[in-house]
Amino acid sequence: MAPEGDGDGGVVVTARVLRTGEAVEVAGDLLVAADGCTSAIRRRFLPELKLRYSGYCAWRGVFDFTGKEGCTTMVDIRRAYPELGNCLYFDLAYKTHAVLYELPKNRLNWLWYINGDEPELMGSSVTMKVSEATVSEMKEEAERVWCPELARLIGETAEPFVNVIYDAEPLPGLSWAGGRVALVGDAAHPTTPHGLRSTNMSIVDARVLGCCLARWGDGDAEPTSTPRRALAEYEAARRPVVAAQVLHARRLGRLKQGLGMGSTGDGEGFDSRTATEEEISQLRQSSMPYFSGAPTIE
Repeated sequence: MAPEGDGDGGVVVTARVLRTGEAVEVAGDLLVAADGCTSAIRRRFLPELKLRYSGYCAWRGVFDFTGKEGCTTMVDIRRAYPELGNCLYFDLAYKTHAVLYELPKNRLNWLWYINGDEPELMGSSVTMKVSEATVSEMKEEAERVWCPELARLIGETAEPFVNVIYDAEPLPGLSWAGGRVALVGDAAHPTTPHGLRSTNMSIVDARVLGCCLARWGDGDAEPTSTPRRALAEYEAARRPVVAAQVLHARRLGRLKQGLGMGSTGDGEGFDSRTATEEEISQLRQSSMPYFSGAPTIE
């Protein structure tokens, strides 16, 4: 995908149709880039921006308990985690942590973050398939690290996989091509998941951008100036918020993984076994910047 814009005459996108391989051109007033953390559109304007490896990956799995609500695994996991379905559980161990929560349609989702060197990715996806031998090793390690109920759930999950965890330094801008291209969602702010803000930020991006476009689309404004003025307002409202939340999510992840907090990753990391009440309070979701609400455009 190769967007071109001159700021006044609109924007033209050259895209490839995946089913046929045909290249097509699409012209419009505004291009909204919502193509994820590996955004090809962002790369067009920020070719030097690189995703930043967090220092850890996440094992992930979805346990389907359809027709198995009464099985030992489910009875025990609900006893150990009695608020499943009403909250997300975070389990902390030494230099690692896990997340467990219930999904609709009789499914439990779990994630287990493990420190390590950056793996080599194939293609643009941050999801990796792994060998059966590696899965077996992971399940054996789960029995050593986690409580028996969680370890059994992990062990009985079919086809777990690995996500490589990345974020990026806050972007220098969210609008490009003279106000004809807007970045939203993970394209605008690749983030680690620890602040539970990725989807939240994307939704607010869309709402604020829509409100800005509606505001500048009314009245006597010149049509050619509408996207530029709207995107300037969108960027002013969202860029400080998402920058602060991305950096805070990064800090939360490093705390939970017991990694050093220095700029180079050195220094003494957080240790859940010896942490004080004050140190533990840093892990609260309410410590997220703009937790009570971010500025909006009404």
